[in-house]
Parts: sequence; structure tokens; C-alpha cells
Amino acid sequence: MQNKSIIGITGNTSALTNDDFEAFKINYSSTGFSSAISKVGGVPIIIPINDPAFAKEYIQMVDGLLLTGGQDVSPMLYGEEPRQVIGPTSPDRDRGEVALIKEAIRQKKPILGICRGLQLINVVLGGSLLQDLSEDNSITLQHVQKSQPEFATHSIKVKAGTHIADIMPNNSFVNSVHHQAIKELGAGLTVSAWSPDNVIEAIELVDDDQSIIAIQWHPELTFLNDNASLEIFADLIKRAQNCSANQSK
Repeated sequence: MQNKSIIGITGNTSALTNDDFEAFKINYSSTGFSSAISKVGGVPIIIPINDPAFAKEYIQMVDGLLLTGGQDVSPMLYGEEPRQVIGPTSPDRDRGEVALIKEAIRQKKPILGICRGLQLINVVLGGSLLQDLSEDNSITLQHVQKSQPEFATHSIKVKAGTHIADIMPNNSFVNSVHHQAIKELGAGLTVSAWSPDNVIEAIELVDDDQSIIAIQWHPELTFLNDNASLEIFADLIKRAQNCSANQSK
């Protein structure tokens, strides 16, 4: 029997809301990520925000890396000053996850980026972000949806021949909970899906040496009722298995 793929899921930190323990911080990850990875046959582990020096060891432990949503990416990483439109950032999280991405690329481990994960991958590869969608007057759709996030809210145009096209049909509907987006595309990346108002919704870098897929929407909130959302996580397992097989040759 083939060993199950271990998927490292990036975590976040928060303070406990109970007044008796308000001084304590916790490491956490949304249960949707671990549930989805488990459902498609992977073994999820949460990687806490930590010293970037541990990135090599973390990536050696896993077969694939899943970058989750959360705080805004610091504009300092793409050479800009923070404007009033930007939300909360986490320099510690940025530093740790930048190191994880670079190490996963060095070790040729597959990556799946979701929301913030897509944005950080783009920045690590030399791209930049809109600090807020209001900075582009051509963006007209509701990208921070007012309906519940487990429901799809707008369509995407999927580029034929891309890896994401094997997972998501053209004109699929996705949910949307983001106020930032890609401005300038990072080196080597291909745009594989857009919203109708041309916000980049998916990027990829897939070749013999590297496998990176990143999306702007949140399939961890929809996979229980949407096969394409579940397939995004199944695809990460397949890519992890292919990577392990290639590295064992």
C-alpha cells in the first residue's frame, strides 16, 4: 500500500477570548483545510508561525505545502509603503512563510496557495499586489462577498490548457473573501483563471522541476458540497505523490 502523503498546512496565531486566559496565544488553522486533506487521503499537519531557520526541517517532513489565508501580505515585501487601505499584517508570519515557500521550491515539493497563499507566492516570485481592490476602478464585482462564504458568488474564466483547467471547468462559480489581489505577476507564473472584471483568480507554475498551484477563492469552505473544490485538494495529493515518485527514482 502506498504511503499517505503528509501535507503541511500553514497556521496562524490568535489570543484566547476567555478572560481567564486572555494573556495566552494559540496556534490554529481553520478546520476546513485539515478536513479536506484528510478526506482526499492525505495526512494534515499544521506548521506554526516560527523562526524561518526551521523551514528546511519543516519541508523535509512533508510531501506538500498548503499556504492558507489570513492577514495582508506586508507591502514592504514588494517595495511599497503601507497605505491607509491596507489591513492587519503579520511580519512574523510573512518571514516564516516566505522561508517555507523558498524551501519548498528548493526541495521541489508541490505547493497549493489559497487566498493570502496565492498573494504571497506571487510576491516571493517578484510580483506585487493591489493593497486594496479600490485602487483599480475597473474592478466592479463584489470580491468580499456579503453572502455566507460557503456559497459561490461569482464566476471565473479558466484558461484552456492550464493545470487548473483540468480541475475547474470554465465559467465555474467560486466564493470570494479578499480585498487584495495580484497587480504585477511574479516571474515564471502563468495566469490560469480570472474573474469577469479581470481580477487574477488562479496562477500556476507547473513543469518537470516544480509544481505550484494557487487560487484566490476558498475551497476549504465549499468542498463538502462541491466536487471541484474537493478536487483542488485531491490534486495536491496527486502532485505530492508524483513528486515523491520522481525523487525516489
